[in-house]
Amino acid sequence: MNPAYSPRQAALGGLRILDLTTVVFGPYASQILADYGADVVKIEAPGGDSTRRTGPSREAGLAAIFLGINRNKRSVVLDLKQQAARAALLTLVDGADVLMHSMRPSKMAKLGLDPASLCARNPRLVYAGLYGFGSGGAYEGQPAYDDVIQGLSGVADLMRRQTGTPQYLPTIAADKTCGLVAAHAILAALFQRERTGRGQALEVPMYESMTSFLMVEHLYGGHLGGPPSEAPGGMGYPRVLARWRRPYATADGHVCMMPYTDVHWQRFFAHSGRADLAADTRFKDIAARTRHIEILYALTGEIVARRDTAHWLALCRELEIPAAPVNRLEDLPDDPHLRSVGLFVDIDDGHGQAYRYTRNPVRMADSDVAPAMAPRLGEHTREVLREAGLSEAAIAELAAQA
Repeated sequence: MNPAYSPRQAALGGLRILDLTTVVFGPYASQILADYGADVVKIEAPGGDSTRRTGPSREAGLAAIFLGINRNKRSVVLDLKQQAARAALLTLVDGADVLMHSMRPSKMAKLGLDPASLCARNPRLVYAGLYGFGSGGAYEGQPAYDDVIQGLSGVADLMRRQTGTPQYLPTIAADKTCGLVAAHAILAALFQRERTGRGQALEVPMYESMTSFLMVEHLYGGHLGGPPSEAPGGMGYPRVLARWRRPYATADGHVCMMPYTDVHWQRFFAHSGRADLAADTRFKDIAARTRHIEILYALTGEIVARRDTAHWLALCRELEIPAAPVNRLEDLPDDPHLRSVGLFVDIDDGHGQAYRYTRNPVRMADSDVAPAMAPRLGEHTREVLREAGLSEAAIAELAAQA
């Protein structure tokens, strides 16, 4: 049993998840489930997940990117090209609640690990396929990584509209967004199983998931129907696409300031020496401000540049306008709020080395799961296979194959 949780203390305590995914999309989803106490068993090929070698490391196989998406898990090495390893995995499936993978369906079928076979073997199993593109579509089976999905889903075009150059967001936005979708889809399937007693197969396609995420605001006039080129107001939410939507430059730095309501803007103009703008019909309400957002942000930038950051932070506190300084990445571990809520946690790896993680940002009154060290490759192979009932001889055979 994973020492990171107890069934009495964890929201997902007692659930066993077999995670065959790699890189970021799937491992991020399974880490979310592990953070709520699920026993996530990471099934790895003998070479391990590629992220074990991505970024700086103190120890081979525990590189930075791997550490960021694999806390609270156990690692089992199985070479699924070998019949004995596939048989061992099937034994694990018998006692599992979820199996999640990111391989092509045809490859899983060749291994005898297709959803029909595994759900017939274990009718309570939730079988989650995490793919680049949904089945039955024109792009089905094509490889997909974060950059590809950012380009296809419109992210790079949004950056072009704002900056003039197609760019990717400087974060693995598609992988992580789709990982969140996968986590909530698996939870929904588990909740339905509590009602019906039956598991089910589900798929989480990156392209569709990321497009849906972006269309929340950027379908915009397209919500009103008709050809996209004729959408009233066009597609793309003007406020967030405005080229001036960025931290405002002050006399000595930058400030993140967000007047939003009519009252916010009235107060800001009145107390910044531009009472004339408070009476300007272009800025009287949110509809008018959205139509004239570029000029509004440009004028605000001119106003803010005249005083220092401390002035604007103090004024915004007084006027109840949301505002904050700009943190560097290096500032975050010592940010007063993040430090006081204990978001960053140092964990001993059992060999005298401390590693830094973030804890689950969600707090639950009746669930408490402390962050645990990401596993070394194959660290829990024998432990997990013994739990599944495999003999020592069978375990030794699998170890020899790996």
